[in-house]
Amino acid sequence: MVVTLPERTAERHAHEFVAERAQWIERSLAKLAAEQDLIAARSLADGAVVPFLGGDLVLKLLTGPSGRVHLAAGSNALRVHVPDTRRETVAAALERWYRRQAKSVFADRLDAVVERNGTSYERVTIRDQKTRWGSCSSSGTISFNWRLLLAPEVVLDYVIEHEAAHIEVRDHSPRFWALMDHRVPEWRDSRDWLRKNGGTLRLV
Repeated sequence: MVVTLPERTAERHAHEFVAERAQWIERSLAKLAAEQDLIAARSLADGAVVPFLGGDLVLKLLTGPSGRVHLAAGSNALRVHVPDTRRETVAAALERWYRRQAKSVFADRLDAVVERNGTSYERVTIRDQKTRWGSCSSSGTISFNWRLLLAPEVVLDYVIEHEAAHIEVRDHSPRFWALMDHRVPEWRDSRDWLRKNGGTLRLV
């Protein structure tokens, strides 16, 4: 573990902080280790399953140099053309596919929400961040983390509702949370799910 101190801060403050927060630090490190173990155990071999919009897709690995990934209509078989079946190779092809899906999935769902709310936005962008799931800029750009496609649909929709509410209320004032209570009464369940499981929303 590394403790970073502000400039000109005495080292003893770091020791005091660690001592005071020892139990919290131990719990956090244990949670991180458990998440890493879960991800390490996730198979990306032929026949393995990967999450998508709350369901499971079955990987069908096919030999080919393109890295093309295709989900046939009406099927849960995700065909992945890769030059080799190393976990990293498959994960890279899958991530490209998830990112492409994310743009349309988020835009379609956001469009429905803002139409209901009578608001608008400028554009949608897709990002890849460790712990941030969405953001709404003052210019009207709304960003989402593609990894939300690995979460249950209700969690994904909570983040969309959250960022759509920021179009009307930029901060997290009582008015913002009142909007969330009105539109997504169960939003706390999804927030808590992300806090507990967000670290596992990774392919590798």
